[in-house]
Amino acid sequence: MAIPTQYPVIAIGGAEDKVGECTVLRSFFDSAGGTQATIGIVPCASQEPSVVGARYHRIFNAMGAQAVQVLDMQRPQECDEGRWLQLLDACTGIFLSGGDQIRLFDFIHGSTFITAIKERLRMGTLAVAGTSAGAAVMGEKMIAGGSSGESPNRSLVNLMDGLGIVPELLVDQHFHNRNRMARLLSAVAAHPDKLGMGLDEDTCAAFRGDGTFQVMGKGTVTIIDSGALTHTNYRFSDLTSPLSLHNLRVHILSEGDHYDYQRRRVGAPSLEVTS
Repeated sequence: MAIPTQYPVIAIGGAEDKVGECTVLRSFFDSAGGTQATIGIVPCASQEPSVVGARYHRIFNAMGAQAVQVLDMQRPQECDEGRWLQLLDACTGIFLSGGDQIRLFDFIHGSTFITAIKERLRMGTLAVAGTSAGAAVMGEKMIAGGSSGESPNRSLVNLMDGLGIVPELLVDQHFHNRNRMARLLSAVAAHPDKLGMGLDEDTCAAFRGDGTFQVMGKGTVTIIDSGALTHTNYRFSDLTSPLSLHNLRVHILSEGDHYDYQRRRVGAPSLEVTS
Protein backbone atom coordinates (compact mmCIF):
# COMPACT_ATOMS: atom_id res chain seq x y z
CA MET A 1 0.00 0.00 0.00
CA ALA A 2 1.48 3.34 -1.08
CA ILE A 3 1.57 6.17 1.43
CA PRO A 4 1.81 9.93 0.83
CA THR A 5 5.43 10.20 1.96
CA GLN A 6 6.48 13.85 2.01
CA TYR A 7 9.92 13.06 3.44
CA PRO A 8 11.01 9.48 2.64
CA VAL A 9 14.30 9.89 4.57
CA ILE A 10 14.95 12.05 7.63
CA ALA A 11 18.46 12.33 9.11
CA ILE A 12 18.47 13.72 12.66
CA GLY A 13 21.49 15.09 14.53
CA GLY A 14 20.54 13.44 17.83
CA ALA A 15 19.11 14.72 21.13
CA GLU A 16 15.86 15.62 19.38
CA ASP A 17 13.00 17.06 21.44
CA LYS A 18 11.04 14.16 22.94
CA VAL A 19 8.80 15.99 25.42
CA GLY A 20 7.73 19.33 23.88
CA GLU A 21 6.43 19.98 20.39
CA CYS A 22 8.59 17.14 19.05
CA THR A 23 8.85 18.95 15.70
CA VAL A 24 11.52 16.69 14.23
CA LEU A 25 9.95 13.41 15.37
CA ARG A 26 6.52 14.57 14.25
CA SER A 27 7.83 15.21 10.74
CA PHE A 28 8.75 11.53 10.57
CA PHE A 29 5.44 10.48 12.14
CA ASP A 30 3.50 12.48 9.52
CA SER A 31 5.61 11.15 6.65
CA ALA A 32 5.01 7.58 7.81
CA GLY A 33 1.26 8.12 7.55
CA GLY A 34 0.29 9.97 10.74
CA THR A 35 -2.58 8.28 12.54
CA GLN A 36 -2.57 5.60 9.83
CA ALA A 37 1.12 4.82 10.41
CA THR A 38 2.61 1.51 11.45
CA ILE A 39 6.02 2.43 12.85
CA GLY A 40 8.87 0.02 13.44
CA ILE A 41 11.57 1.10 15.89
CA VAL A 42 15.04 -0.42 15.39
CA PRO A 43 16.97 0.23 18.65
CA CYS A 44 19.90 -2.15 18.11
CA ALA A 45 22.46 0.69 17.91
CA SER A 46 21.95 1.11 21.66
CA GLN A 47 23.45 -1.02 24.43
CA GLU A 48 20.04 -0.69 26.11
CA PRO A 49 17.73 -1.41 23.18
CA SER A 50 14.70 -2.30 25.30
CA VAL A 51 14.89 1.04 27.16
CA VAL A 52 15.39 3.04 23.97
CA GLY A 53 12.74 1.09 22.10
CA ALA A 54 10.20 1.63 24.88
CA ARG A 55 10.91 5.38 24.93
CA TYR A 56 10.18 5.85 21.22
CA HIS A 57 7.25 3.44 21.44
CA ARG A 58 5.64 5.76 24.00
CA ILE A 59 6.34 8.84 21.87
CA PHE A 60 4.87 7.55 18.61
CA ASN A 61 1.99 5.84 20.38
CA ALA A 62 1.13 9.15 22.11
CA MET A 63 1.19 10.90 18.72
CA GLY A 64 -1.57 8.53 17.63
CA ALA A 65 0.11 5.99 15.36
CA GLN A 66 -2.11 3.12 14.34
CA ALA A 67 0.54 0.64 15.50
CA VAL A 68 4.07 0.82 16.91
CA GLN A 69 6.42 -2.17 16.98
CA VAL A 70 9.87 -2.45 18.55
CA LEU A 71 12.13 -4.60 16.36
CA ASP A 72 14.42 -5.62 19.21
CA MET A 73 17.01 -7.73 17.40
CA GLN A 74 19.56 -9.19 19.80
CA ARG A 75 22.40 -10.21 17.49
CA PRO A 76 23.87 -9.37 14.06
CA GLN A 77 21.88 -10.57 11.04
CA GLU A 78 18.94 -11.65 13.22
CA CYS A 79 16.99 -9.06 11.22
CA ASP A 80 16.70 -11.62 8.39
CA GLU A 81 14.53 -13.92 10.46
CA GLY A 82 11.01 -14.23 9.11
CA ARG A 83 9.37 -12.55 12.12
CA TRP A 84 11.33 -9.31 11.62
CA LEU A 85 10.86 -9.30 7.85
CA GLN A 86 7.11 -9.75 8.35
CA LEU A 87 7.01 -6.81 10.74
CA LEU A 88 9.03 -4.71 8.30
CA ASP A 89 6.61 -5.57 5.52
CA ALA A 90 3.73 -4.18 7.59
CA CYS A 91 5.52 -0.93 8.49
CA THR A 92 5.00 2.44 6.84
CA GLY A 93 7.87 3.95 8.82
CA ILE A 94 11.19 2.67 10.22
CA PHE A 95 13.02 4.60 12.94
CA LEU A 96 16.73 3.90 13.56
CA SER A 97 17.72 4.94 17.07
CA GLY A 98 20.93 6.44 18.37
CA GLY A 99 23.77 4.58 20.03
CA ASP A 100 26.81 3.11 18.27
CA GLN A 101 26.75 3.30 14.47
CA ILE A 102 29.22 0.42 14.16
CA ARG A 103 26.87 -1.78 16.18
CA LEU A 104 23.91 -0.73 14.02
CA PHE A 105 25.90 -1.42 10.86
CA ASP A 106 26.97 -4.86 12.12
CA PHE A 107 23.37 -5.80 12.91
CA ILE A 108 21.82 -5.01 9.52
CA HIS A 109 24.40 -4.45 6.77
CA GLY A 110 24.28 -6.82 3.81
CA SER A 111 20.93 -8.21 4.98
CA THR A 112 17.64 -8.86 3.25
CA PHE A 113 16.25 -6.45 5.84
CA ILE A 114 18.22 -3.41 4.64
CA THR A 115 17.73 -4.43 1.00
CA ALA A 116 13.97 -4.46 1.59
CA ILE A 117 14.14 -1.03 3.25
CA LYS A 118 15.93 0.42 0.22
CA GLU A 119 13.46 -1.20 -2.17
CA ARG A 120 10.50 0.17 -0.21
CA LEU A 121 12.11 3.62 -0.31
CA ARG A 122 12.52 3.30 -4.08
CA MET A 123 8.84 2.35 -4.38
CA GLY A 124 7.74 5.23 -2.15
CA THR A 125 6.00 2.99 0.40
CA LEU A 126 8.22 3.60 3.43
CA ALA A 127 9.58 6.51 5.44
CA VAL A 128 12.94 6.03 7.22
CA ALA A 129 14.37 8.24 9.94
CA GLY A 130 17.63 7.87 11.83
CA THR A 131 18.86 9.85 14.80
CA SER A 132 22.52 10.21 15.85
CA ALA A 133 24.00 6.78 15.01
CA GLY A 134 20.93 6.16 12.88
CA ALA A 135 21.85 9.22 10.81
CA ALA A 136 25.58 8.42 10.69
CA VAL A 137 24.91 5.17 8.78
CA MET A 138 22.93 6.88 5.99
CA GLY A 139 25.82 7.36 3.54
CA GLU A 140 27.78 4.88 1.48
CA LYS A 141 30.74 5.84 3.68
CA MET A 142 30.37 6.39 7.41
CA ILE A 143 32.11 8.27 10.20
CA ALA A 144 32.50 5.48 12.73
CA GLY A 145 34.13 7.59 15.45
CA GLY A 146 36.97 9.97 16.17
CA SER A 147 37.89 13.11 18.05
CA SER A 148 37.31 16.87 17.84
CA GLY A 149 38.83 20.19 18.77
CA GLU A 150 42.00 20.05 16.66
CA SER A 151 43.04 21.09 13.19
CA PRO A 152 41.81 18.64 10.53
CA ASN A 153 44.07 15.58 10.38
CA ARG A 154 43.77 11.91 9.51
CA SER A 155 43.76 10.73 13.13
CA LEU A 156 40.61 12.73 13.94
CA VAL A 157 38.23 10.40 12.14
CA ASN A 158 37.60 6.67 11.81
CA LEU A 159 35.90 5.77 8.53
CA MET A 160 34.17 2.65 7.25
CA ASP A 161 31.35 1.62 4.95
CA GLY A 162 27.81 2.81 5.72
CA LEU A 163 24.40 1.44 4.77
CA GLY A 164 24.06 3.57 1.61
CA ILE A 165 20.51 4.81 2.19
CA VAL A 166 21.61 8.20 0.77
CA PRO A 167 24.94 7.16 -0.82
CA GLU A 168 26.12 10.68 -1.73
CA LEU A 169 26.44 11.80 1.88
CA LEU A 170 29.09 11.61 4.58
CA VAL A 171 27.17 12.40 7.78
CA ASP A 172 28.32 13.62 11.18
CA GLN A 173 25.93 14.32 14.07
CA HIS A 174 25.79 16.28 17.36
CA PHE A 175 27.79 18.56 15.08
CA HIS A 176 28.31 22.05 16.46
CA ASN A 177 27.27 20.77 19.89
CA ARG A 178 30.42 18.62 20.03
CA ASN A 179 32.72 20.78 17.88
CA ARG A 180 33.01 18.26 15.03
CA MET A 181 33.83 20.55 12.11
CA ALA A 182 37.47 19.42 11.93
CA ARG A 183 36.35 15.79 12.06
CA LEU A 184 33.97 16.24 9.12
CA LEU A 185 36.61 18.14 7.14
CA SER A 186 39.03 15.27 7.75
CA ALA A 187 36.43 12.79 6.51
CA VAL A 188 35.74 14.85 3.37
CA ALA A 189 39.48 14.98 2.67
CA ALA A 190 39.48 11.17 2.68
CA HIS A 191 36.38 10.93 0.44
CA PRO A 192 36.15 14.15 -1.60
CA ASP A 193 33.55 12.57 -3.89
CA LYS A 194 31.07 12.63 -0.99
CA LEU A 195 29.08 15.59 0.31
CA GLY A 196 29.87 16.33 3.95
CA MET A 197 26.83 16.93 6.17
CA GLY A 198 27.02 18.02 9.81
CA LEU A 199 23.73 17.78 11.73
CA ASP A 200 23.21 19.74 14.94
CA GLU A 201 21.16 18.32 17.80
CA ASP A 202 17.36 18.60 17.59
CA THR A 203 17.80 19.34 13.88
CA CYS A 204 17.18 17.25 10.79
CA ALA A 205 17.61 17.12 7.05
CA ALA A 206 14.26 15.98 5.67
CA PHE A 207 14.80 14.50 2.21
CA ARG A 208 12.02 14.97 -0.31
CA GLY A 209 12.89 12.10 -2.65
CA ASP A 210 13.70 14.46 -5.53
CA GLY A 211 17.37 15.10 -4.72
CA THR A 212 16.64 17.90 -2.24
CA PHE A 213 16.19 18.23 1.50
CA GLN A 214 14.70 20.78 3.87
CA VAL A 215 16.14 21.76 7.26
CA MET A 216 13.92 21.51 10.34
CA GLY A 217 14.67 22.06 14.00
CA LYS A 218 16.49 24.36 16.38
CA GLY A 219 20.03 24.15 15.00
CA THR A 220 21.76 24.08 11.65
CA VAL A 221 22.88 21.68 8.95
CA THR A 222 26.42 22.31 7.74
CA ILE A 223 27.31 21.28 4.18
CA ILE A 224 30.91 20.73 3.07
CA ASP A 225 31.02 20.65 -0.74
CA SER A 226 34.38 19.56 -2.17
CA GLY A 227 33.14 19.46 -5.76
CA ALA A 228 35.55 22.24 -6.77
CA LEU A 229 38.43 21.03 -4.55
CA THR A 230 41.74 21.95 -6.16
CA HIS A 231 44.18 20.44 -3.67
CA THR A 232 44.47 18.28 -0.58
CA ASN A 233 47.56 16.75 0.96
CA TYR A 234 45.55 13.87 2.45
CA ARG A 235 47.31 11.08 0.52
CA PHE A 236 50.77 12.25 1.56
CA SER A 237 50.13 13.31 5.15
CA ASP A 238 50.88 11.31 8.27
CA LEU A 239 48.25 10.61 10.93
CA THR A 240 48.61 13.81 12.93
CA SER A 241 49.92 16.42 10.50
CA PRO A 242 47.42 19.17 9.52
CA LEU A 243 45.45 18.68 6.34
CA SER A 244 45.16 21.17 3.48
CA LEU A 245 41.87 21.47 1.58
CA HIS A 246 41.68 24.22 -1.05
CA ASN A 247 38.56 25.73 -2.59
CA LEU A 248 35.88 24.12 -0.45
CA ARG A 249 32.33 25.48 -0.37
CA VAL A 250 30.64 25.62 3.05
CA HIS A 251 26.94 26.24 3.61
CA ILE A 252 25.24 26.75 6.99
CA LEU A 253 21.54 25.98 6.62
CA SER A 254 18.84 26.68 9.20
CA GLU A 255 15.11 26.08 9.64
CA GLY A 256 13.27 26.24 6.31
CA ASP A 257 16.36 26.28 4.08
CA HIS A 258 16.45 23.88 1.15
CA TYR A 259 19.43 22.22 -0.49
CA ASP A 260 19.73 20.27 -3.74
CA TYR A 261 22.38 17.68 -2.87
CA GLN A 262 22.53 16.25 -6.38
CA ARG A 263 23.11 19.59 -8.12
CA ARG A 264 24.76 21.04 -5.00
CA ARG A 265 22.70 24.20 -4.93
CA VAL A 266 21.35 25.98 -1.88
CA GLY A 267 18.10 27.87 -1.59
CA ALA A 268 15.50 29.15 0.87
CA PRO A 269 11.73 29.14 0.39
CA SER A 270 11.25 32.92 0.55
CA LEU A 271 14.65 34.30 -0.42
CA GLU A 272 16.34 34.88 -3.75
CA VAL A 273 19.76 33.29 -3.92
CA THR A 274 22.30 35.90 -5.00
CA SER A 275 25.82 35.35 -6.20
